Amino acid sequence: TAFQQNQCETAGFGFFFCQATSYFLDNDVAFHYVLLHASRKTFSNVKVSISAQWTPSVQNESAPAFSPGQTWEDNRLFADEEEATLFLGALDTIFLFSYAVGLYVSGVIGDRLNLRYVLCFGLCGSAAVEFVFGTVTEWLHFYNIYLYCGLWVLNGLLQSAVWPCVVAVMGNWFGKSGRGFVFGLWSACASVGNILGAFLASSVLKYGYEYAFLVTSVVQFAGGVVVYFGLLTSPKEVGNWPDTGLGPVETDTDSHRPLMSDEEDEEEEVVMYDGGYYSVQQQDEPQAESPQAIGFFQAFLLPGVLPYSLAYACLKLVNYSFFFWLPFYLSNNYGWKEAQADRLSVWYDVGGIIGGTVQGLISDVLGKRAPVLAVSLLAAMGALVGYSHSPNNQVVNAVLLATTGFFIGGPSNMISSAISADLGRQEALRGSQEALATVTGIVDGTGSIGAAGGQYLVSLIESKLGWMCVFYFFIVMVR
Repeated sequence: TAFQQNQCETAGFGFFFCQATSYFLDNDVAFHYVLLHASRKTFSNVKVSISAQWTPSVQNESAPAFSPGQTWEDNRLFADEEEATLFLGALDTIFLFSYAVGLYVSGVIGDRLNLRYVLCFGLCGSAAVEFVFGTVTEWLHFYNIYLYCGLWVLNGLLQSAVWPCVVAVMGNWFGKSGRGFVFGLWSACASVGNILGAFLASSVLKYGYEYAFLVTSVVQFAGGVVVYFGLLTSPKEVGNWPDTGLGPVETDTDSHRPLMSDEEDEEEEVVMYDGGYYSVQQQDEPQAESPQAIGFFQAFLLPGVLPYSLAYACLKLVNYSFFFWLPFYLSNNYGWKEAQADRLSVWYDVGGIIGGTVQGLISDVLGKRAPVLAVSLLAAMGALVGYSHSPNNQVVNAVLLATTGFFIGGPSNMISSAISADLGRQEALRGSQEALATVTGIVDGTGSIGAAGGQYLVSLIESKLGWMCVFYFFIVMVR
C-alpha cells in the first residue's frame, strides 16, 4: 500500500528488509504446495510401473494360467492388468473421498489454530505416508490391498490440511484488489508441482517406481520443516520480526493490514520522528477486536458458497481425471513409453498456469468472475472434442493438451483460490472475518467429492466402453 511504501522510505532500509523478507517468506507457501503436488502427482506418473509390479509377468500362450494361489505366492495382487487398473482407480477414489472429508474439517481447524502448525503437520505427515506407501512396501516386497487403502485414506486426510491453510495465508496478505491476477498466478503452484513431479518421476523411474516416491517424499518433508521455522501467516506477525541491527524501528498500527488492502485510509496518518524512532499515529483509531471464527454451517449458507461448490465438483472431476489418468492414457492409448508420457502430460499443466493467470487478470479488469468462467467452460467443451480426436503425434497432442488445460485448469484454479478467497471475505462476514479457511475447505471439499466419484467411473467407463466415452463423460460434466 501507499502507506507501507511511505513507511519503508521513512523508516530506512532495516524496516524495508523486514517487510521484503516477510513477504518473501509468506509467499513461500506456494513453493511448499508445489512440493505437495509434486509428490501427489508421483502416483499417477508411475501407474504403469505399479500395475506391472502388481500383476504376473506376461507368459507365452502355451503356459497355463496363473491360479489365485500362485498369484499370491508371487507377491502379485492381481491376476491381470484390468483388475490392477480398477484398483488404481479405486485408490484415487479413496484418496479423494478422504481428502474431501478432511477439507471440511481442516478448514475449520485452520481458522482456529496457528496456520503454520497445521501446514507443517500436513506436509510432514503426508510425506511420511507416501514414503511408506511407495518405497518401504516395495523395498520389503510387501503388497497388501488393505494396507494400501489404509495408507491412502490417511494420506488424503493429511494432505487436506494444506490447501485451505495456504489460501487463508494468501487471503491474509492480499485484499480483493487485484486478487484475480495474484491468486491466478499463485494458484499455478499446483500445476508447477505437477510438472516438477512428472520430471522427477521420469528421471528416476528407470531405477524403480519406489525411488520416485522416495525423492518427492523427502523433498516434501524438508519443505514442511521450512514452513515450521520460517512461515509468517499474516502481516500481524511482522511486528514480531527480530531486530536487524540496522536501526531501531517501531512497528505501526497498520502493520496488520494486507499488502493489497480492500479498504482506503479513512483517517489522516502522521509520521513522527523522535530520537531515532519512527512511528505512525492514526487519529481516533478504535481498538481492533479479535475476529471470531464462523461456524461450518454458517459458512455453507453464505451467498455463493453452495453454487460454486457444486460447480467445482463437476469441474474438479474433469481436472483431476486428467491429473490422475493422463500419463496412463497416453501410454495405453498411443503406446508411448511411460517416461515420454509423463513429460508430455506437463503441457496440460502449462495450459492451466497460463489460463488461471490470464483469466484471473481479465476478471479483475471486468470486476466480475462468473462471465469469464462461463466463456472458458464453453470453450472447454470444444477443446475436449478436439483432444479426443488427437492423432498419434506428440507435437499436435501437446498443443491440444495445452489448449484443454487453458480452458479447464484455468477456471479450476480460479474457483479454488481467488473465488474462494472472495467468498471468505465477503460483506456478509463483517465482524466475523475468520472464515476464509472454512469456506475454502467447503468449496474444495465439495469439489473433491465430485472428483472422487469420477475417478472410479473413469476406470469403469474406460474398461467397458473405451476412452472416447470417457471424453463424452467429461464434456457432460463441464457443461
